[in-house]
Amino acid sequence: MQLNGSQIIIECLKEQGVDTVFGYPGGAILNVYDELYKHPEIRHVLTSHEQGASHAADGYARTTGKVGVCMATSGPGATNLVTGIATAYMDSVPIVAITANVSKGLLGRDSFQEVDIAGITMPVTKYSMIVKDITKLADSIRRAFTIAKSGRPGPVLVDVTKDVTAGTCEYVRKDPEKIGPVTDTIRDEDIDRAVDLINHAKRPMIFAGGGCIISEAEKELTELAHRIGAPVCDSLMGQGAFPQTDDLYIGMLGMHGTKCANLTTYACDLMIILGARFSDRDVGSPKNFAKQAKLLQIDVDPAEINKNVVVDASVTGDIRAVLDRILPQIEEHRSEEWHEKVEANKKLSRDAVTDATLNGPFIVDQIYKITKGDAIICTDVGQHQMWAAQYYKFTKPHTFITSGGLGTMGYGLGAAIGAKFGNPDKTVINIAGDGCFRMNMNEIATATRSGVPVIEVVLNNHVLGMVYQWQTLFYQKHYSNTILNDQVDFVKVAEAMGADGYRVTKPEEFAPALKKAIESGRPAVLDCIIAPEDKVFPMIPAGKANGEVFDQKDFEERQKD
Repeated sequence: MQLNGSQIIIECLKEQGVDTVFGYPGGAILNVYDELYKHPEIRHVLTSHEQGASHAADGYARTTGKVGVCMATSGPGATNLVTGIATAYMDSVPIVAITANVSKGLLGRDSFQEVDIAGITMPVTKYSMIVKDITKLADSIRRAFTIAKSGRPGPVLVDVTKDVTAGTCEYVRKDPEKIGPVTDTIRDEDIDRAVDLINHAKRPMIFAGGGCIISEAEKELTELAHRIGAPVCDSLMGQGAFPQTDDLYIGMLGMHGTKCANLTTYACDLMIILGARFSDRDVGSPKNFAKQAKLLQIDVDPAEINKNVVVDASVTGDIRAVLDRILPQIEEHRSEEWHEKVEANKKLSRDAVTDATLNGPFIVDQIYKITKGDAIICTDVGQHQMWAAQYYKFTKPHTFITSGGLGTMGYGLGAAIGAKFGNPDKTVINIAGDGCFRMNMNEIATATRSGVPVIEVVLNNHVLGMVYQWQTLFYQKHYSNTILNDQVDFVKVAEAMGADGYRVTKPEEFAPALKKAIESGRPAVLDCIIAPEDKVFPMIPAGKANGEVFDQKDFEERQKD
């Protein structure tokens, strides 16, 4: 049948099962929005800013496993998506961003709101394209979805000129391409080597990354850990891949990971790395990382093998598929001596929660207890992000949503809105710092306008907490532009945007405020006043080995020397 370009875009979205789109209209994309008006089966969420739309699509994708979709017009509308696209790229999140550009005849003429968005986003997408021929439009949209969700997922951008959205051509509906796990790269000899290493290891350890969640390998991961008695640590992106209430869980690895996880790295004889990319925040000093151990890396992306840390053996392929091949050949064995060593390392952790003051760990612990560990927790980036990872016990995948690779301040609120649209029956809470909340607080208006009861918990210390912490520890307390001594009232901001606002200044005030916010079924902001001096511990200085981890008591003892 003959359809115009805008109709083809909508029909292709329907082909892919898209039911929610996040975006912001404008001149170049008007034809698409006019067609979207005629299709109420596709819910459009109007965000307050295009960046909020890209973060919402990201949060929707991370929590549902579907491809998130966002739209924007040409020029600044498109460029406002870039930070969200880059965030998704760094964390392997499947989103499709559809932008409109000026008509083909106006390209290259510095026309009003013209920008080469496909070129701009090329380094931060799996693929970016501009469609200038309507006969190629449908297949371009379909290809975008296929690329976004195949192999290692990631964002794809499709830019469509305005004349293509208005032109007509023949459209024939097609079923979406079926995408299975990557298995053709799994070699028998690699499996044999992996099995041999695991069966002969006396002190095995597992490092679980975000790839375990993407491949839905949590069951296989748990089975492997218990079969060989291996302690399990995770990356920031791997939170929830392994149940953190399990006795084998030893905490997060890296700069703000537990003492146990970091020190066990230097005691194991085999580390099994599942879907983790050896970020500098995880390994600190690559040349010193677990030098005494054999390293077995399993990852779907061959580019990650030996990229940051040289390993002894590897298997390339979908993690769940690889573990399905390995598990039948693994002999059940457990070393009591190794178990006792790991338990001794656990006792080195001295980061107990205190309610003497209102503080980040206490607040996160309260959120965990009140939600019974069954909420979707989003975060922005900074101290609060680390406290969330340290003190909320994640037992399921797709429940901790954060910007890991890019570290995007202002990410969490938009992501929480997307997560709530994708999971309407779940409690969704974004934990933010006051610096991050300032970045995209306008998305509270999106929540109230859309009737989405997300809860924003702001840990308000009136400083840029993590940068302030570094200035305290490493920059002789030169607090250059990190003290937020303005008079912004977050409770009034929330109320002005139609949400509920709560001020929390004492430990005993937090639980009643959060319970009331959850029960109200309305968007809410909890402004929690904490001390600027509070720090995130444990900590490893940048570029230092994991074995140099120190906690608050270590720091205080060093100060005395």
